[in-house]
Amino acid sequence: MKREKSAPEIVDNARPTGKPISPDENARLGSSSGGGWTRRKLLSRLGLGATLVALGGQAFAFMRSLVPNVLYESPQRFKVGTPDQFNEGPSFLEEKRVFIFREKNTFHAISAECTHLGCTVKMQRPNQPKKVTVGGREILEQAEFACPCHGSKYYGDGTNYSGPAPRPLDHFKLELSPDDGQLMVDSSEVVAQDFRLTV
Repeated sequence: MKREKSAPEIVDNARPTGKPISPDENARLGSSSGGGWTRRKLLSRLGLGATLVALGGQAFAFMRSLVPNVLYESPQRFKVGTPDQFNEGPSFLEEKRVFIFREKNTFHAISAECTHLGCTVKMQRPNQPKKVTVGGREILEQAEFACPCHGSKYYGDGTNYSGPAPRPLDHFKLELSPDDGQLMVDSSEVVAQDFRLTV
């Protein structure tokens, strides 16, 4: 009697049967299955990400170096002219936003920047001088400051008396420049209202 041939045995390579699998076969099987993360794939992606971050940081540092790190502000100490260039009374220096006052041989400087929101105040002269009491002392008021933006008002010495301004106008330090004898305003140093420079 003839023996019938049995059907050939199908071997599933994706499912090993009990034999230990070498690391190379494991990597091959993992990559052919298309799913899951292997350690090699994870480390490869992490390395690529770190390289891209480092390159991005270098590019940012290079681009930032092209932009100068400079503040374009006007200097806080500036010369305004020699004492003999100022007439008796107030002089307004519009580009510097400061009033320079001369009383014979004494000088003082008051900021023209409103203490509310920084608008430039204007000086007004009343029809007749009036006496006002400021800080317990009586002064003869011949001029006052008014803010055109929100209506703040200041006496001639810079003391606020009306409107939303929270404090008086700043008085700046005034000194003589040693090299050429010009008056020098230091807007970074606020001084008391009674500060006077005698020349």
